[in-house]
Amino acid sequence: MRYWVPVEPHAIVQGLLWFAAFLFSTTVHEAAHALASLRGGDPTAYLGGQVSLSPLPHIRREPIGMLVVPLLTAFTNGWAIGWASTPYDPLWASRYPRRAAAMAAAGPAGNLLIAVLAFAALRGGLLAGLFESPEHVALSHLVEAASDAPWLTALGALVSVLLVQNVLLFVFNMLPFPPLDGASAIGGVVPERVALWLRGFTANPAFSILGIFIAWQVFPRVVGPIFSALLTLVHPADRYS
Repeated sequence: MRYWVPVEPHAIVQGLLWFAAFLFSTTVHEAAHALASLRGGDPTAYLGGQVSLSPLPHIRREPIGMLVVPLLTAFTNGWAIGWASTPYDPLWASRYPRRAAAMAAAGPAGNLLIAVLAFAALRGGLLAGLFESPEHVALSHLVEAASDAPWLTALGALVSVLLVQNVLLFVFNMLPFPPLDGASAIGGVVPERVALWLRGFTANPAFSILGIFIAWQVFPRVVGPIFSALLTLVHPADRYS
């Protein structure tokens, strides 16, 4: 009987794996924000050096969210969480709400791209016989190496973490609560007048605090179903419980 093990062992190697995946995924997220902002006419993030896949400018802007908290959670919880931010000109965002909405959506889109590539790597490895369905699954163990090669085991773990982490980052950031990206991305699908009203409404710091509180209440309820859906996609012929 296969079963889902939701708790990861607190190992040094696993902590480093989750931290490295977080650093890469968050860097892509913020760089996508910065690039979309630049292409939309706001060079603020570009001038800050954030149109870059190097984590250094993002770490310099948010050292606590990019280093301290992810390292602590990676080595205590077995998975990493944290935060980062990209600067932009609020006057530009008010003048061009649809461009601002595109900028907001670009970060989660970067995470979704990583997730799609990771999923393709897992499915490709399974079809090629490099990976096989494991007896037990976990957040960093969606597949098992078909041989005893250590590099193949490490690759399976890395791609598993990248898939899970980036799907969760995408879903969490697209929740429609300020200050998450989803609250601003809505401006791309509503009339411009409504988008301007929403931007002004969600700019109030009180709504940001409330939004984070609501998001953290909602998100844990969807992690299990999301992980189950990923298992079904990666292993359509198998059933895990």
